[in-house]
Amino acid sequence: MRDIAKAFGAVAALTGAQLSLEAGEAHALVGENGAGKSTMIKILAGALRADSGHVLLDGRVVELGSPAEARQAGIAVIYQEPTLFPDLSVTENIFMGRQPLRGLGRIDHAAMRRSVVDLFAKLGVAIDPDRPARGLSIADQQLVEIAKALSFDAKVLVMDEPTAALSGVEVERLFSVARSLRDAGAAVLFISHRFDEVFSLCERITVMRDGRHVSTDLAADLTVEKVVRRMIGRDVTSLFPKEDAERREKLLSVRGLTSTGVFSDITFDVRGGEIVALAGLVGAGRSEVVRAVFGVDRYDEGEVTVAGKRLRGGDPAAAIAAGLALVPEDRRHQGLVMDLSVEANAALTRRRALSRGGLLTRRAEHALAREWAGVLRLKAGALSDAVSTLSGGNQQKVVLAKWLATAPKVLIVDEPTRGIDVGTKAEVHRLLSRLAGEGIAILMVSSELPEVLGMADRVLVMHEGRLAAEIPRAEADEASVMFAATGSRQEVAP
Repeated sequence: MRDIAKAFGAVAALTGAQLSLEAGEAHALVGENGAGKSTMIKILAGALRADSGHVLLDGRVVELGSPAEARQAGIAVIYQEPTLFPDLSVTENIFMGRQPLRGLGRIDHAAMRRSVVDLFAKLGVAIDPDRPARGLSIADQQLVEIAKALSFDAKVLVMDEPTAALSGVEVERLFSVARSLRDAGAAVLFISHRFDEVFSLCERITVMRDGRHVSTDLAADLTVEKVVRRMIGRDVTSLFPKEDAERREKLLSVRGLTSTGVFSDITFDVRGGEIVALAGLVGAGRSEVVRAVFGVDRYDEGEVTVAGKRLRGGDPAAAIAAGLALVPEDRRHQGLVMDLSVEANAALTRRRALSRGGLLTRRAEHALAREWAGVLRLKAGALSDAVSTLSGGNQQKVVLAKWLATAPKVLIVDEPTRGIDVGTKAEVHRLLSRLAGEGIAILMVSSELPEVLGMADRVLVMHEGRLAAEIPRAEADEASVMFAATGSRQEVAP
């Protein structure tokens, strides 16, 4: 990709951007959210047209006018956010638009299913090919997208944050597939904010900042510190700026929470000023627990109390009124209305309070959004723009703004930094530490062990739907958390 330029109105997303991929290599593309990585990928995938510049494949200029043309050229993209049709089966999603046909133009469902079974066997994935995509976890949705990309037998495989919601075992399985594709002569472009993965998988690293190419170097010649400085143009003093806060009264109490077949006998407390992490492997039941606590999902037994007031199960409105807030794992489908503006999304939880005489004005929405945009350092062309135009990290800030505007007593954050860059991660971590210092109780679900260990005052580890351990900050390390997460320790520590 040579001299690529792309603007959205007055906002220049790319200016003279460059990217070169070689056959048989894994190449990392890194940069802050808003650096232009996703725009580059969408141009390569045929989803966007560049305003100027050229894309060359095998030395020849190619016109990629649509995703179908890009796929035909041998370019497959695994996007950061899964884009499945929820009411179609897994098999139908993988073969959407290119179903094999039998006589009289009928779809060969048996052939499709056999191909999907083979793909999942190659990936080592246990997903029912016939089940609908609706209800799949983020991790399983991502694996379906990976299988879809692999089914194209691509020359160029682009992986945009593919590991953000995967467990360590799933990540290594994916990397094994990526390395085999690389060794077979494909070019693998890997986009990630996890530097251990970047340096483990990739031979070369390209850094972008503010829509421009900064550098391309051999990974062996770089360090994490060098890459971070090039990404953000400054040093990050601390990725986990956790400060000690005074422990206050008990604000969240969960007792014996049970959802048959999902999780069982979950009991814990969170005090004001405290950050408690809910850790464990993907599928352990962490997200299901916090959804039940908030009232999105119903539970069969147990009780949830906020500031001494027992909540009615399955009632998010009551949870919000009591002072609970939930930043969900899937920000695009559960946290935001993508077609609405930034200001409308930020005001979603405050519509009634902002209304006058039953009418909600844009001025009121704008004022609220402007306030939180300043607090959270939101980067947006205009607050009236659709939230879908923002980078992943800035979308996450809008979700945080929406819930912080309710002045919650208890803030639940599910994967708060999934798919966002190192600079924005530090900002989110600093915000969580400040909120805890102000007396808010924070319950954090995270698949990233460094985040868990860096930010949590206590770590609750789940294994197969049960609490396997409670580890205080002073005793928590990677070994103790993983030991419990893999089921080697079944009882909650006193």
